[in-house]
Amino acid sequence: MPTPVERFLSAIGYPEKASDAAASFDLLVDGGEVRVRAEGGRLFLSRALPCEAGDLPRLAAYAPGRMLREEAVLAAEPGPDGGAFLWQDAPAAADAAALQRFFETFCDSCDWWLERVGEFSAPEPEIPPMMIRP
Repeated sequence: MPTPVERFLSAIGYPEKASDAAASFDLLVDGGEVRVRAEGGRLFLSRALPCEAGDLPRLAAYAPGRMLREEAVLAAEPGPDGGAFLWQDAPAAADAAALQRFFETFCDSCDWWLERVGEFSAPEPEIPPMMIRP
């Protein structure tokens, strides 16, 4: 009988297989790692966000509005140097179609958050000086 992680990988059509009885597995998705972990009858997906600790307050300002739109949750590792990450969970016993939707919606959330992080590192546009003539 396949493990919840193996069922998840099969449902999304991931080409690699988890080792027997693996409770977690790291997937390569769009150039980043998404970890799937099974625990307590649930599957958890998580992905680190490449941002500085100083960016966390700016990211957190988006979180309340995003919680109304999506299931993924913004979180931070404890400590002053803790990084931000997204996580989302679903029942491990969900059918293949539900697991596929779970993965797709999590990846959509990751894309949105990664865009915001990218905006933080983008240089501010230079505004040319204005001349006002009487």
